[in-house]
Amino acid sequence: MEKELKRLIRILKAEYALMWVLTVLLAALYECDILPQGLFAGDAQMEYIMQVTSILLTICLIPLSLRLFNLSLTRHIAALPLKNALKSYRRWSEIRIALLTIASLASLSAYYWTMDTTGLLCTGMTVIASLFCVPGKERLLSELNLSDTSLSE
Repeated sequence: MEKELKRLIRILKAEYALMWVLTVLLAALYECDILPQGLFAGDAQMEYIMQVTSILLTICLIPLSLRLFNLSLTRHIAALPLKNALKSYRRWSEIRIALLTIASLASLSAYYWTMDTTGLLCTGMTVIASLFCVPGKERLLSELNLSDTSLSE
């Protein structure tokens, strides 16, 4: 069981790092002029749509990703046998990171397309929210109410 736990944590850390890599890579692509900047700059209607979309994604997906995981953890995952709990924990962690990645990349794109800092602010909030989701052994053990001794049995 210890081996499965280490594998799960390694996978979750890689997926978490992928979110950060994608965000930084997208920003680098825009900054190096590989992707076009300012597509909608000057178009008031599209700027408004992009900013509102960015704000709504951030407002909806950050609490949803954090709260949905917590509700699933307390109501569903904790009641499962350990092997199934680990699978469910992985699935919900992936969903949480995916939601934050969507919000981050969409907001960052909105920033570069409109050149308005609203998208940048939303990206910053999403990236900061992701710091509450850093995977690790201690976090997994505490969230599943496990101890190191119960894993070795």
